[in-house]
Amino acid sequence: MITVGMYYDVRPGKEREFEAMFEKVIEALAGQPGHKESFLYQRVKKPNSYAILSEWDDQQAFTAFITSETFRSVANWGKAEILETRPRHKVYGKERDLH
Repeated sequence: MITVGMYYDVRPGKEREFEAMFEKVIEALAGQPGHKESFLYQRVKKPNSYAILSEWDDQQAFTAFITSETFRSVANWGKAEILETRPRHKVYGKERDLH
């Protein structure tokens, strides 16, 4: 299992549009091979900065999704001029839950 962190800085005033686009991505993720669950987080002190944490069986499953037509159809961030900066992604390896 891997966790993918996707970090986005959104243009001020475009936060609700970004959140609406995230909902479309969540709908597209339903039933995708290897996807477990995804969450959207918003920074408290910088409300136009977001993180999406997404859990996958492996990196190949995540890569297959982000290179798919399904993903392209819902992730038109640049075309909508929503993002302030280029997104940053980080793959976190085989961590396990600490109890």
